[in-house]
Amino acid sequence: MLRVRPSALAQVKTEATGASPPAATPAPSPVARLVLPNPVRPVVLRSRLNLVSPRIWSFLIVVVLPVAVGAIYYLAIAADQYVAEFRMTLRRIDVPQVAPLLLFGGDVAQSTAATESQIVAQYIASRAIVDELDPALDLRKLFSPPPADWWARLHNPASIEELVRYWNGQVDPFYDGSTGTIVVRLRAFAPADALRLARALVATSEKLVNDLSARARHDALGHAEADLASAEARLATALDNIREFRNKSGLIDPGKTADATAQLANKLRDDLIKANSQLATLKTFMRDDAPPVRVLKARIRSLETQEHGLAQELTSTSQPATPALSQTLGSYDVLEAEHKFAETAYQHALETLDKARVIADRQQIYIASFVPPSLPEEALYPHRWRSLGVICLVAFAVWAIGALAVQSVRDHL
Repeated sequence: MLRVRPSALAQVKTEATGASPPAATPAPSPVARLVLPNPVRPVVLRSRLNLVSPRIWSFLIVVVLPVAVGAIYYLAIAADQYVAEFRMTLRRIDVPQVAPLLLFGGDVAQSTAATESQIVAQYIASRAIVDELDPALDLRKLFSPPPADWWARLHNPASIEELVRYWNGQVDPFYDGSTGTIVVRLRAFAPADALRLARALVATSEKLVNDLSARARHDALGHAEADLASAEARLATALDNIREFRNKSGLIDPGKTADATAQLANKLRDDLIKANSQLATLKTFMRDDAPPVRVLKARIRSLETQEHGLAQELTSTSQPATPALSQTLGSYDVLEAEHKFAETAYQHALETLDKARVIADRQQIYIASFVPPSLPEEALYPHRWRSLGVICLVAFAVWAIGALAVQSVRDHL
């Protein structure tokens, strides 16, 4: 902005109107120069303040104020937090064998133990473990001790959902798939509380793994035991049916009885053939009313009667009250076949149960805690100077970006 002195302006007006210039005003004395203010200097100072003050104020508000608040919090207010760490892995009693084809690019690490390791890691970050530990440890009181600051502590009364969210911020489980290791880091406001909480986590994880092993064992043996019970019931039914059949028929083994009857019938048939042969021989030189011929004929009639009775006993169905041995033997063969099948199924079920029990015993999973929790001696949280550095960098970056944006807008206006 171009400023014109008053004396020069008056001279221009005088030359334009032709009037005589006014009398010169006497210069002020040094005392008046010190007393009277300069009318030009406030305008210049005000313009400088208008140009500089927004940047200074913005720097103070955006950068200095957050850094000061952060320094007050982290250096004077923030409570110390102690970290307890433990490492564990899940192992099987029976090491799984590696198939030959898996050696060429196969992923051997993906086993049941790896899956259950992930289950343990997720269980540590779930509400279930909070419900398990809260009655014994009183987590709301443990995470809100008097030394804890307002920002870092758990604000009571806290609901279970708030407690679970705070728990996930204080406990950090991590599963390393390359080594099959579960790493758990947890924070508390006192070293003893951190150690007590870590030991409780280890005990609860072991209980979970034992429950999983017991459930897997029960599931593995459940089907075999159910098959064994079914086979045992089938065998018992078959034996009861045979016992009832024997009591009803009066025969211990119809097959042996039929064999004995058949042998007797064959012997009678042989005797009858011999008797007929002897009769034919006697008739060649004796009369029919001769005593030897009459005796032999009587014997032949007796043998024929016995043979006919045995034939009816074996195959005849003319007497429904007393079924033939053929029918009895057929019914008994059905029962005996069912008994043999049931006995074979029962033996197979016993072998299956024994194999399942051996496999279940060899595949049990257990926790190997190779880095147990120990008492922390130095507080690792909060990271005071690092957090202040982050606040400084972020605040300065925000202020610089805003200042560049404002300057760019002014340049284009």
